[in-house]
Amino acid sequence: MPAMTVDDRTSLPRVTAAEGARQRPVRSVTTAPRGFEGEGFPVRRAFEGVDLRDLDPFIHLDQIGEVDYAPGEPKGTPWHPHRGFETVTYMMDGVLRHNDSEGGGGIISDGDTQWMTAGKGILHIETPPEEIVAAGGRFHGLQLWVNLPGAQKWVDPRYQDLAGEQVQLLATSDAGALLRLIAGDLGGTWGPGSTYTPMTMVHASVDPGAQLVLPWPVEHNCLVYVLNGRGTVGVEQRPVQTGQLTVFGAGDALTVAAHPGSQSGSGTMELLLLGGRPIREPVAWAGPFVMNTEAEVRQAFEDFNAGRLGRIPAVHGAPTDLLVAETDSPLD
Repeated sequence: MPAMTVDDRTSLPRVTAAEGARQRPVRSVTTAPRGFEGEGFPVRRAFEGVDLRDLDPFIHLDQIGEVDYAPGEPKGTPWHPHRGFETVTYMMDGVLRHNDSEGGGGIISDGDTQWMTAGKGILHIETPPEEIVAAGGRFHGLQLWVNLPGAQKWVDPRYQDLAGEQVQLLATSDAGALLRLIAGDLGGTWGPGSTYTPMTMVHASVDPGAQLVLPWPVEHNCLVYVLNGRGTVGVEQRPVQTGQLTVFGAGDALTVAAHPGSQSGSGTMELLLLGGRPIREPVAWAGPFVMNTEAEVRQAFEDFNAGRLGRIPAVHGAPTDLLVAETDSPLD
């Protein structure tokens, strides 16, 4: 997993929960089912079976891979629309190219992040470059959907290209874990991602037998997804493993510990830590649109079919086939 790393963690700023911090209890642990997305790449549906009220302000999370492709096998998505939320694509292995109808885009690989605010509407495509398709290789990444408050669902689309070198690297008090802060506040240090909805996103690598005891904003929810490895969550030491999501309860600190021999390969437990201030608004979600009402979702389908969500630009090397969204009773 070649996301951003350092040879000597002891040189990094340390972060730890304050003495006497109130630990968040474990509310639930769920296992992500496997599926396929886009043109057929494998994913784990990390939020499957979890109440949206517990996820708020997040909507959807796919773990892409981890998969080793033979030459000619790497896959992406066709052109497709979005409205009403933000997509966050984070690549740990492999290469993806993004293009959108607003002219945004770029290449992400090995710890890079693409943060796209769909807002009032956009078309985009994510696909491996031709040379990557020809060569094959390992692919492992994430795509997160972050909801927007109703007042901001109609903002102009925007695009942030966050290189791996821009993330804030931190360590736990004993340097037993490396923390890659992509967005938000962690113990007074801020990540580079600019978000409409206050939130924190961290990729953590925890050494075998090491423990995370981190501060967490009390007004945010708290989710921990195991990308790889096994260990325990909470002071209750509830067992978790690859593909499982923990929803924590209220508090201002969280605890996760890696098993002494957590996995093969790198020997570390890989985690995604997420938290955000709940929006607490109605959610109407159908396909690629996340709005507040069913009428707004129906309008989004109508606008897409009428070409009001953007036009596919003439981009060299990018397929121009458009994914046709289902328009018959999308909310039924």
